[in-house]
Amino acid sequence: MTKITFIQPDGESQTVEVENGLTVMEAAKLNDVAGIEAECGGACACATCHVYVDEAWRAPTGQPSDMEEDMLDFAFDVREGSRLACQIKVTSEIDGLVVRVPAKQF
Repeated sequence: MTKITFIQPDGESQTVEVENGLTVMEAAKLNDVAGIEAECGGACACATCHVYVDEAWRAPTGQPSDMEEDMLDFAFDVREGSRLACQIKVTSEIDGLVVRVPAKQF
């Protein structure tokens, strides 16, 4: 099991444990993390699972694909470290991952 911490805009955090092979978006939905809408269900066809990946975790989570970059154009308040949670695979290498949930998704 891999631990992921979601930090809300007000600073409240929620740490969840999920099986490897899922996505960070699926981890959020399975654990009722507020602010992760995931309207497209993980198809990289919306930007409602937008998160900010803390700097220390950017290399282990990898770079966004061209398709993900295109979808991020529709996200609210895109910053360095912006990712779509549906595109980050849960692996043992990201055990302890910290992501921040934006104030709003769209």
